[in-house]
Amino acid sequence: MSATLQTAIGVISGTSMDAIDVALVKTDGVMAVETGAVRSYPYHPLLREELLRVVADPYRGEFQPLTELEEAVTDAHVSAVAKFMAEEGLRPAQIDLIGLHGQTVFHAPKRKFTRQLGLGVRAAKNLGINVVYRFRHADIAAGGEGAPIVPLYHRALAAKLAKPLMVLNLGGVGNVTFLNGDTVIAFDTGPASALIDDFMRKRLEKAFDEDGALAASGAVHVEILKQLLDDPYFTQAAPKSLDRNHFHAKADLVKDLSDEDGAATLAAFTVEATIRALEHVPEAPLRWLVTGGGRLNKTFMALFAARLGVPVEPVESVGWNGDGLEAQCFGYLAVRSRMGLPLSLPTTTGVEEPCKGGELALASK
Repeated sequence: MSATLQTAIGVISGTSMDAIDVALVKTDGVMAVETGAVRSYPYHPLLREELLRVVADPYRGEFQPLTELEEAVTDAHVSAVAKFMAEEGLRPAQIDLIGLHGQTVFHAPKRKFTRQLGLGVRAAKNLGINVVYRFRHADIAAGGEGAPIVPLYHRALAAKLAKPLMVLNLGGVGNVTFLNGDTVIAFDTGPASALIDDFMRKRLEKAFDEDGALAASGAVHVEILKQLLDDPYFTQAAPKSLDRNHFHAKADLVKDLSDEDGAATLAAFTVEATIRALEHVPEAPLRWLVTGGGRLNKTFMALFAARLGVPVEPVESVGWNGDGLEAQCFGYLAVRSRMGLPLSLPTTTGVEEPCKGGELALASK
């Protein structure tokens, strides 16, 4: 073990914006990781709707101050952490750091801009615990994509697993981490659940396609699928990253399809876009481990298994927690940040050299 384990709480709301995930982790910030409790706390519906409106309006996400919204998002994260600690019987003195990712509302790395709502100073003051936040900003400033930022945590978790290995995260946007020996390659693959979630909300006033049932009942429109896949992003060299809404204009291609066929076509788009990740890694993995909410979509998982011809399994098959992995990651990255260790690599974000990151907000200030 390279150092004494520190106890951290990671907290994040992903691009699906359905809830705030909180997780406990003990780590040395390198390869030693002990995971603890994971809990999820839904956003208040009105706050979630306002976030969805901001994400749907790139001008607001990039240019408006969003002061009250950021305070509300921060307070929602603080409340989630406080509830978590109360439910787990934890006191502030037992926690070394909070890793606050916040809520992404805009991401444009080519313009060196990303925006995650979450006020570290406000959170540290209200929780009485030091907070690390703004994890992506140093990488963006140094010319990186700022995402994906979870790969080094994947590397630590997968230290003893057979490789080459692909870890696939199916959140709102999909991303992969390819691991083999010292090689760590990561990038966003394309759509995951965001397109279907928005489709379900618009068509049926449902938050998501439970179990992929609607998609499974429909037929894929092959010509529309080809048009969806005709996007320069897929041939762009890795590392690369996406804003949640990158493909939303193209999603209008399914507007004249039935609910069932529209869902089926969007599900096929997610699967085929993800499979194109194989064009950007040195060799095919022996196994895919799937995390994020999309791993619960039976249609996704069946299509992946049929198309890839190798085991495609939820991360629970190796003892990981797919609901809490990203929250755990930001606890882990908070410790790395305080140790002065890189959070990203040239092969994960395209930054020129391994990049440190995160900013510290002290509880005493």
